[in-house]
Amino acid sequence: MTQYIVSARKYRPETFETLIGQDNIARTLKNSIIRGQLAHAYLFCGPRGVGKTTTARIFAKAINCSNPSPDMEPCGECESCRSFAEGRSYCIHELDAASNNGVDDIKALMDQVRIPPQVGKYSVYIIDEVHMLSQSAFNAFLKTLEEPPAHAIFILATTEKHKILPTILSRCQTYDFNRITVDNIVRQLRTIADKEGVKIDDESLHVIANKADGAMRDALTIFDQTVAFCGTEVKYQDVLKNLNVLDYEYSFSLTDAFLAGDYRKAFLTFDEILTKGFNALHFVAALSSHFRDLVVSKSGGMEALLELPDSLKKRYREQADRCPLKFLYDALAITTACETGYRSSINPRLHIEFALMRLSTLSGALAGQMTIGAQQNGQAVSAQTGTSGTLPGRDRNSGQTQPTAEGQSQQAAEPQTADKPTHQGTVQHGAGPSASAVEVQPQPTPRTESPQPAMQAQSAEETRPQQRRARPAGAALSIKAMTEEKQKQEPVAETAAPATELTEETIQEKWKELASLYSSKPRLANTISSASLEISMDGPEKKVTFKVFNSAQKDWIAEKCLRDLEGNFQRLTGSTVKLDVDVMEEQERAPVAYMPSEKARDLMDRNDEVKNLVKDFGLDIK
Repeated sequence: MTQYIVSARKYRPETFETLIGQDNIARTLKNSIIRGQLAHAYLFCGPRGVGKTTTARIFAKAINCSNPSPDMEPCGECESCRSFAEGRSYCIHELDAASNNGVDDIKALMDQVRIPPQVGKYSVYIIDEVHMLSQSAFNAFLKTLEEPPAHAIFILATTEKHKILPTILSRCQTYDFNRITVDNIVRQLRTIADKEGVKIDDESLHVIANKADGAMRDALTIFDQTVAFCGTEVKYQDVLKNLNVLDYEYSFSLTDAFLAGDYRKAFLTFDEILTKGFNALHFVAALSSHFRDLVVSKSGGMEALLELPDSLKKRYREQADRCPLKFLYDALAITTACETGYRSSINPRLHIEFALMRLSTLSGALAGQMTIGAQQNGQAVSAQTGTSGTLPGRDRNSGQTQPTAEGQSQQAAEPQTADKPTHQGTVQHGAGPSASAVEVQPQPTPRTESPQPAMQAQSAEETRPQQRRARPAGAALSIKAMTEEKQKQEPVAETAAPATELTEETIQEKWKELASLYSSKPRLANTISSASLEISMDGPEKKVTFKVFNSAQKDWIAEKCLRDLEGNFQRLTGSTVKLDVDVMEEQERAPVAYMPSEKARDLMDRNDEVKNLVKDFGLDIK
């Protein structure tokens, strides 16, 4: 039995030409070798599995190769290339900084750097995962990295560039490796599958490439895992089952359900997905990606943004033609909001199901189904009762009895309260407490002459307050109702006082009444009562400036309640008086007692009996 080698090692690139998805970096490195412009330090950074260490090895072999090709590819036949391939090279050294990250390891490396190469021109040191070096190891490495011997070249590789000291970065030529595209991964996997004799379709290769997330090494590992599970004949469903990946069919069928307003199918599909063990958040993310691909497919000239096989691109174009652009925009807004609020939701499943319900209402088909269903219910009720118009019912909003057109005069004559109907489509049987309400689609009611229109109007006017009080909890208020509600909460003078000639004494009295008017707001009432008034009676316009203690009070009153104070004060005085607010001068402020001793002295100064009591008993007020 031959020894098995995983594909990531077996098909590891050996030349610049076989590198996948890093053509610009390979070309730059080959040009630097051709022109003899080799730097003493390089930094290769990028995501995992994109070829950083592989490129460093190819570059090191090309530097020391005795017989390179015209475009500077290593020959693989000279002593330097063969020794490196066999792991016995004395001029190319690899160091794992994850396990050799101390100062002593760096000192040993510095001692080794002084030794010239035995074979080849340069001693190349490849330090992988360099970001794992400690702070002291980085500092010890600085001087050697800045001024190494002429024969030494350092190649540093890392996945976390931000963890490397800026002093290290400034001494290196930095090369940023990109993620490998899905097309490049699929092309490489197809080549390897042909060499290994594995039959696999393009859809399966795209699933593997998307699962790898731009890392070629991960794609080869997943490919080996898939072949081990499926054998040499790989089927699409087996790949989905092995990798636990959501099928594209779910997204297509769900989108069709949303367009048809079929939320039942959406709920059942979501339950099926959860039953198979898929993550609910990944399901929402897959929906978002699907809607994004539909937007791309609907817009012309953007096919390059779809990393999908041709068969799937065709299906996306067909479904995108059936989706209005506004539907896709609104659907993306719903799914992205669902992803954002998923982790903070107390009931995650209900959170997603509500999003599915909202998606089912975007096309308007669900509303049409509800209308048809309501009409069918209304026809069934009419057939049972033998009537073609509205029947007596209980209004579901007000909870009041709705009379029929034929029985209006009879109910008006009875002592019972006749309610004003609010919905023509609401029906019921009987007017007592045991009435059962049935909703139907609003239909035109036959016009019926009433023998007592005046009594009906009076009855309707009497029942309006009851209907307003019967508004159920949680019902939406109109803007007008909210405004009226707010006005009720604001203190307002009852009626305007008769217009009389104002004097300063009258203004002082009305000012006290104004303070008592705001007794429900102690903060404002205290500010008004403690303010000093400056009254101006000159000219046709009377002006009262009340002064408060500080600018914070002034700004608060001027911004929040000055106009309200002015309106109420004008109602109290019965005259046009302009109010203004200002800050007291320091000398105008009466001293305020804060400490207990200060309050006691103030009380003694204002009351002789308290002063005598303190003296007689020898009390200490300190």
